[in-house]
Amino acid sequence: MSSVADRLRELREREERERAQGGHEQIKRQHERGKLTARERLDLLFDPGSFQELDLFVQHRSTNFDMPQTYIASDGVVTGFGTVNGRYVCAFSEDFTSMGGTLGEMHAKKICKVMDLAMRIGVPFVGFNDSGGARIQEGVDALSGYGNIFYRNSCASGVIPQISAIMGPTAGGAVYSPAMTDWVFMVKGTSHMFITGPDVIKSATGEEITFEELGGAMVHNEKSGVAHFACDDDAQAIEMIKRLLDYLPSNNMDDPPILEPTDDPNRTDPNLDSIIPDDPRRSYDMREVITSIVDNGDIIEPHYYYAQNIIVCFARMNGRVVGIIANQPKVLAGCLDVNAADKATRFIRFCDAFNIPLITISDVPGYLPGSEQEWAGIIRHGAKLLWCYSEATVPKITLTTRKSYGGAYLAMCSQHLGADYVIAWPTAVIAVMGAEGASAIIHRREIKEAQDPDAKLQEKIEEYRELFYNPYIAASRGYIDAVIMPQETRPRIISALEMLSSKRETRPPKKHGNIPV
Repeated sequence: MSSVADRLRELREREERERAQGGHEQIKRQHERGKLTARERLDLLFDPGSFQELDLFVQHRSTNFDMPQTYIASDGVVTGFGTVNGRYVCAFSEDFTSMGGTLGEMHAKKICKVMDLAMRIGVPFVGFNDSGGARIQEGVDALSGYGNIFYRNSCASGVIPQISAIMGPTAGGAVYSPAMTDWVFMVKGTSHMFITGPDVIKSATGEEITFEELGGAMVHNEKSGVAHFACDDDAQAIEMIKRLLDYLPSNNMDDPPILEPTDDPNRTDPNLDSIIPDDPRRSYDMREVITSIVDNGDIIEPHYYYAQNIIVCFARMNGRVVGIIANQPKVLAGCLDVNAADKATRFIRFCDAFNIPLITISDVPGYLPGSEQEWAGIIRHGAKLLWCYSEATVPKITLTTRKSYGGAYLAMCSQHLGADYVIAWPTAVIAVMGAEGASAIIHRREIKEAQDPDAKLQEKIEEYRELFYNPYIAASRGYIDAVIMPQETRPRIISALEMLSSKRETRPPKKHGNIPV
């Protein structure tokens, strides 16, 4: 019979074996690829000494092919919980050094188990994806594992924040779990996402394409919108995840963390009084407006590279977290298009699910015209924006800085969609359309019959501008609550946020609406 000392020594030896992952050579190769190991990533994420591992000794039980003789440390994934900046988080980290981090039955069960724990205790869930995909030797058991993870992603959505970090290859069915989470981080040069890889595409269609061109970090940040953040390396990605977590509540029953303010809530900025150009056709940088009014000019911006005609970001105002949606006049004049509508819609729904007040800054000349947008479904995608602003019950504050025309005026959280407090700068122009188009329609006959049609059109354009190019008609109807000096924007919004902090709003009972996805 073994002595107590023998039992203790056996435990230490077993722990060392599992924590050695795929062994020295595989770890060396991982580092040569510019990647951290699964355990190194968790060490960077969690506060020192706080990580508690679960299921260290779990092993696969596959009997097909050579699997009975194949050892996979911890079945290729490390799971557990700990604190990040003092708040509890659950996580998994796939181990590419152990059979390529492929997902089998027990690998998936470990992930499902820690996801269930995150749901029970109401804490954020972070996944580090670095895997060769489904473990082919385990067949349908691997597919079952993916399905069980997808189901939990759906159940957790809107209940706890879910963050995915793509730290290596993620292909086939493996891409769907990250796509179902709230935020996706990718690393330039080392992470890839795609349904079918370059080899399959070449054999099926003849197209030749590289891994990076098909599913690299910048492809999914710029073109597809699947990813929200592009990072230079693993360490930067993890640091960005920790920063993002600081803005998020632990679950949908909590409020986001409130910090002690370090920026004067009554601070004004006279520079805002001159930021709007005299020429309405000239652009300006909306980020300058945003950074001027938020605490210490600090924002964290998802989807920075995607649909750049609209900005979404998290910030703080007087220590409280807010979500900001703003048109960007520097890109496509701030027009709304299919991608901008999708980008804003997803952000609005996240903020509403997790009790984050919404601040909308509108400078929008309308929807982007053209057959491509119509064929791409701008009607359906634009309707999502109307839907989600209307559906949101968190405090909603809207500021109009300059143009706000037609349906786009409504879509950017007008009072008619339930905005709680609507303000405008004196430079705001709220109208059905621009003066040029409106004048040409209203005075069509008069212009046609004039001796100098061009001069008559210009005369009518100036008349229209004098009459409608201001915020006061909308204010006279009560559609705008206040017209303010631009420099006063920060204290006015903070005051409104304080007033709205006790807002309570409900909707009719229903299973769910049928959003025009």
